[in-house]
Amino acid sequence: MKQTSIFIILFSLLIIFFISFIDAQSCKPSGRLRGKKPPRGTCVNDPDCCKAGEFYDTYTCSPSVTKQTTAKMTINNFEKGGDGGGPSECDNKYHSNDIPIVALSTGWYNKGKRCFKFINIHYKGKSVRAKVVDECDSTLGCDAEHGFQPPCPNNVVDGSRAVWEALGVPKSQWGEAEVTWSDA
Repeated sequence: MKQTSIFIILFSLLIIFFISFIDAQSCKPSGRLRGKKPPRGTCVNDPDCCKAGEFYDTYTCSPSVTKQTTAKMTINNFEKGGDGGGPSECDNKYHSNDIPIVALSTGWYNKGKRCFKFINIHYKGKSVRAKVVDECDSTLGCDAEHGFQPPCPNNVVDGSRAVWEALGVPKSQWGEAEVTWSDA
């Protein structure tokens, strides 16, 4: 009887792991777009600008959200003239970088269903609660509206300066960091 119970538990765990693995792998590129050379002086964040003729994957989905969703955290300037391009999708306004706010990849943004909701972001033992105010567009890019930057990958939490500071990331490492996040 004891062996049967252990077998059932192990088998159940294996099924859960397998389903989680399949679910994480199910978000594949939905298309590709070809980069165009930005007009002179219009690229918002030069090293990240689209390259003429290069292809960029687009996504309408993101990996499933769990209690510890793995993500790539990038830095965004949500103020007017910043590298975020236009105003935020949630309210068509610009926001102060002194507030912990984020943009989420298209799938996680979920057609605005996470607008003004909070998420918890974790990095090396520290965490911060941040408000979702924008979409990091995974479907479009390489145009003026997107600062001539490529489409966002499907696993990005794009944080304001306040998010990076609250997580204690050394300024020399600002730009990209591996984090986990969850809905608050």
